[in-house]
Amino acid sequence: MKAITLGPEGTYSHRAARAVADEVTFSESVTAIVETVAAGDYRRGVAPIENSIEGSVTETLDALAAHDVSVVEEVVTPIRHALIAAGESFEVVASHSQALAQCRDFLEAEYPDVSLEAVASTARGVERACDDGSVAAIAHPDNADDNLRVLAEDIQDRSSNATRFFVIAPAAERGEAGGKSTVIVNPNANYPGLLLELLEAFADRDINLSRVESRPTGDRLGDYLFHIDFEAGLYEDHARAAVKDVADIADDGWIRRLGSYDIRHVV
Repeated sequence: MKAITLGPEGTYSHRAARAVADEVTFSESVTAIVETVAAGDYRRGVAPIENSIEGSVTETLDALAAHDVSVVEEVVTPIRHALIAAGESFEVVASHSQALAQCRDFLEAEYPDVSLEAVASTARGVERACDDGSVAAIAHPDNADDNLRVLAEDIQDRSSNATRFFVIAPAAERGEAGGKSTVIVNPNANYPGLLLELLEAFADRDINLSRVESRPTGDRLGDYLFHIDFEAGLYEDHARAAVKDVADIADDGWIRRLGSYDIRHVV
């Protein structure tokens, strides 16, 4: 099995992808990952969907809404950030914008005068540190080597920091078995109580929602679609009934069932 994920080698996305694929190739954007899976070029894509500190990854949400794909598994990995550099003296800390944000307290307390540089991934930050001794990186401590050493470990602001990744597959592989499900709903409407109606379809059947996220449709100002994760499989009668009610509410728009899946934890 070959998968595509955010690169280069050494990213947290790479760690998650190695859990589901024997061979991993890399992309510079989540949108490109979803597009290539939708086109059938890869059977699996691995994309971050939510971090426990910084919240949802909006690029992933928008790409899933724009392309007909499925979600076949969720991978959860703890985020362990380390400060990595060639030496103790540096002027810049480079990493992914979310990694920089997740280590804000540490950086402000220990290195208030350094400049922060957002790059495409934590691994890109490591590359910057390898190429330039005045640059330090924030990445997993395993990225240290003979040229770079760990100056501080577990520098994330919260020890509970973890990221969820969706394992994305072509639409034809969409399944109904699993402990969680995801749907995307575009009601193509805007009226008082709309969101309440959508949520009541699940509440009335005692189905727990693990995430509800709104995103602009891009069609008109004030129009939104909703990403809903819930703790039931689409094979279950009460889940099917809830989703049918949601589809009826969104009769003037559309609903996309991304599928049901189980969770894998990767250390």
